[in-house]
Amino acid sequence: MPGNAILEAEVTNISPHGLWLMLGNEELFVPFAEFPWFRRATIEQLGHVEWPSENHLYWPQLDIDLSVESIRNPAAFPLRSKVIS
Repeated sequence: MPGNAILEAEVTNISPHGLWLMLGNEELFVPFAEFPWFRRATIEQLGHVEWPSENHLYWPQLDIDLSVESIRNPAAFPLRSKVIS
């Protein structure tokens, strides 16, 4: 009986402006201006990302869940966290 397919997500770069995330063959930029809760995270916390389903990302050390679509098109998700920078 085959198991569940495992999707691979990898943080490929981190800068003062955000992080780059490789999802299969697609690379996405996650800007801290749009996703401020990542700004103060450590490299270890940012690098430990799980991709349990095609449109779901999870950072367990930060307890952050994100829709992949919210990264591709943040304007379509107008509700924002009130994280202080």
